[in-house]
Amino acid sequence: MTEEGTITNIHIARIKDTPSDAVEQATIISGQGISGDRSCDPLNDRQVLIMDKEILDYFGLEPGQVKENIAVSGMNISKTLTGAILSIGRDITMQITGFRDPCSQIDEIRPGLRGIMSDGQGRGVLARVLSGGTMKVGDTVRFV
Repeated sequence: MTEEGTITNIHIARIKDTPSDAVEQATIISGQGISGDRSCDPLNDRQVLIMDKEILDYFGLEPGQVKENIAVSGMNISKTLTGAILSIGRDITMQITGFRDPCSQIDEIRPGLRGIMSDGQGRGVLARVLSGGTMKVGDTVRFV
């Protein structure tokens, strides 16, 4: 695949059930996740949640509202296959470990939203960090 996109937003979810923090850049730790994020754990295969910015826009959602860590514009992340490798910027690589379908908490944002998003087009992808570095808004994301 030669599809490329751009990071439009980065969020760090520090504490469960609280709003995530928007940041312009973040440190990615090899084998662990995003520094400061509650999912940063070497035993976690769900270290990073990535969403298409276009999906957020389509459903009228603000970046970070569904607890995604990275919003990407210009590529179809939601259709990525498990096992695919993404490259971010110059140094970071992540492997897709699965999909994140909308959970019941989505209905707290807007009643009925989960049902609308659950047709497969409202999901994000979960990833495990293979190699770390620093990512920032505007970095290129591509399949390798």
